[in-house]
Amino acid sequence: MNSHQQPSATPALRWIVGLIMAPVLLLAMISPASGAATNGRSGSGAAPSTVRFATFNASLNRTFEGELAANLSVPYDGTDPTTSVEARRRWQAANVAEVIQRTRPGVLLINEFDYDAAGAALAGFQENYLGVSQNGAEPIDYPYVFNAPSNTGIPSGVDLNNSGTVGGPDDAFGFGFYPGQFGMVVLSMYPIDHGGARTFQSFLWKDMPGNLIPTDYYSAEAIDVLRLSSKSHWDVPIEIPGPGRRTTTVHFLTSHPTPPVFDGPEDRNGKRNHDEIRFWADYVHPGRSHYIYDDDGNHGGLSGDARFVIAGDQNADPLDGDSVAAAIDQLLRHPKIADPKPTSLGGVEAAAQGGANDDHRGDPALDTADFADGAPGNLRVDYVLPSKRMQMADTAVFWPPLDDDLSRLTGVFDFGQFLQDGIGYPTSDHRMVWADIIVH
Repeated sequence: MNSHQQPSATPALRWIVGLIMAPVLLLAMISPASGAATNGRSGSGAAPSTVRFATFNASLNRTFEGELAANLSVPYDGTDPTTSVEARRRWQAANVAEVIQRTRPGVLLINEFDYDAAGAALAGFQENYLGVSQNGAEPIDYPYVFNAPSNTGIPSGVDLNNSGTVGGPDDAFGFGFYPGQFGMVVLSMYPIDHGGARTFQSFLWKDMPGNLIPTDYYSAEAIDVLRLSSKSHWDVPIEIPGPGRRTTTVHFLTSHPTPPVFDGPEDRNGKRNHDEIRFWADYVHPGRSHYIYDDDGNHGGLSGDARFVIAGDQNADPLDGDSVAAAIDQLLRHPKIADPKPTSLGGVEAAAQGGANDDHRGDPALDTADFADGAPGNLRVDYVLPSKRMQMADTAVFWPPLDDDLSRLTGVFDFGQFLQDGIGYPTSDHRMVWADIIVH
């Protein structure tokens, strides 16, 4: 396990301020002026027992190793983003930071944040972007982080795509041009129990009973080494302080399953996506988790009374898109997992762009990604799913309608920009999803 923690310099002060502000924040929660569930705009809105958990595929991935760290090494200075790729990259990072500053999660998973062992990109993002006001938004500090390697870009040493040669992004344990591309990171305002954290980067797909490995596609050599996680699966214990000296542990279960596309009739990516999602469904069920082992060799999953929140870009919609049938239902219909069903006004508006959206069965208010209108259309793929043991106070998708000033942070697809930066949006084609969870 390789993780990096930035300890807080003022945990006592942070807790005292929380106690002083509790009555004010509680009033804000019950005020009808909040509107967070309709357009995703809200402050932290949390009493001491309520924590905002969020996930955001922020598209902070770059073409070359070390490029993200270089981008984030200095703040965005307001340079016209159309003048250079570098200016556009920093403008995008500033927009991502502003979304985070506006929504103010207490615990946040960022998907597609390139991993580097030194933590240079993360340090730059914290200091030069989150720590700097973006368009008047209040800076935000995350004194605790969990940052660990990703399977993306790590050579497997075998021919995984049956091309006849070994090497390249398709033959890595997870698609990527260099180790750590498309990685992930957890940011927290609350202490992380690093000693209790578990990673499952090396868990082999073949060791999941009843797996969907297409054995008629993969060679025996490939099956012997192929890992389940295209990035990784992490169990990150978050320590939430409560009344007196009481502390409650919430297991933040994070991942980013592979997209169920870019394959052939064997559907190897669709089946891997299904089983990556299934991993958490089994992990939180004591009767089904016996086969699981972590990177330190410890076996089993969570206890039956554990509190948890599953978060991440699962790359699966319950009704539309290309995922294996019922892949995400393994979580949405799980007896221990609640589905908050966050919504936005922007998602409804964006569905009117037509194309594949016209034939979708899902409610566009639940969409979390603005994908190509031709195919697959907009989908619900990003989730924050708490255990049923915990209650939910509020939830939303940050996707403001176009007449809202903050829609400049989500925007609409710009093909010209896409040709320049490979993103095409002010931030990402994904939207942040958050849920206020009552912990105590």
